[in-house]
Amino acid sequence: MHSFTTLPAAPGVGYKPQHYAEILAGAGPIGWLEIHAENYMGDGGRPLAQLRALAERFPISVHGVGLSIGGEGRLDAEHLARLKHLVGWLNPASFSEHLAWSTHDSAFLNDLLPLPYTNATLDRVVAHVDEVQDTLGRQMLLENPSSYLAFSESTWDEPDFLREIARRTGCGLLLDVNNVFVSATNLGFTPQAYIDGFALDQVGEIHLGGHDEDEDDHGAPLLIDSHGREVADPVWALLSHTLVRSGPKPLLIEWDTDVPAWPVLAEEARRAEEALARLAVAA
Repeated sequence: MHSFTTLPAAPGVGYKPQHYAEILAGAGPIGWLEIHAENYMGDGGRPLAQLRALAERFPISVHGVGLSIGGEGRLDAEHLARLKHLVGWLNPASFSEHLAWSTHDSAFLNDLLPLPYTNATLDRVVAHVDEVQDTLGRQMLLENPSSYLAFSESTWDEPDFLREIARRTGCGLLLDVNNVFVSATNLGFTPQAYIDGFALDQVGEIHLGGHDEDEDDHGAPLLIDSHGREVADPVWALLSHTLVRSGPKPLLIEWDTDVPAWPVLAEEARRAEEALARLAVAA
């Protein structure tokens, strides 16, 4: 049985070292913090010292971007061992990774690339999720990707594919609402219908982030999941649609590029807090 704990149904933010003092001072409605695992796999130094101090005050979610859960090859044993060491001493409230791949042979690609949703892919992802959970001794969450193309060979739709992975492995799911909106715009489906088909009872975190607007070669709208600006109003609306169906969940604000001053990020967290408050009033 994989052990796991849960995050509070409150706003969280992706931790950035330049915000350390303000977070410790209690500036903003922050109930938990997320870190990227790969930033904390070294030995000692200021980053780990700050993380230890933060972990005494806040539940921590560890989010991985380097396991390549969907890759065709075996998981990187050294990477997984470093991750096990980090999770072992930090004992985070949550660990998550993406439904994506980022390695080929011995090369690491600096992107999270999509998968065809086939039975063969499903078997491979299930095996990798099982290996991660067995190694860490805890449940992991698997995040829906942002998509810019669809594979003609796919025989599963994405919500059902994720639901089946969760059923077969016992993992939880991480629902990135901005990713749903980005993918829906790029691929031409309805984001509300995607949410309605999602296994919301398996969701351990909901993520929100900003996106950039562009056009494809034919002049059609193309959204890029950039994590470099405020959450767009249609994404907040999609969050409200989601929360009515899911109930309160931990809500993370992701802002990883062009990181703003703390008050700007704290204001985004307040908007997440307001979304949860509206849900409580409606109940």
